[in-house]
Amino acid sequence: MNWTEFNQPEQLNQIVEQSYIRDQVIFKHSTRCSISVLAKNRLERSTAPEDISFHYLDLLQNRAVSNLVADHFDVTHASPQILMIRNGSCIYDESHQAITMDDINEQHEAR
Repeated sequence: MNWTEFNQPEQLNQIVEQSYIRDQVIFKHSTRCSISVLAKNRLERSTAPEDISFHYLDLLQNRAVSNLVADHFDVTHASPQILMIRNGSCIYDESHQAITMDDINEQHEAR
């Protein structure tokens, strides 16, 4: 899995723009949370679709960016949390143990 680090507010505009070309996934991760670590490891052990961009957001280091994401897409903040962005909108979000690559694939294939 190739993560793109998401740590600057202006990256949100780039992610939104790119979502018109290919699905974008944002993984909001807390390095202090064992559930978040497990979710990240589970994703990294899975085969990720090549036509999705994956963005890693360390919310402890980038709380303002995390809040910006929640506000922009009108989703309740959770940690860990996965958001799939397509055509400028969050079409899917999930948190905690419900985060799986299978669900990401299912949402991606449903387009």
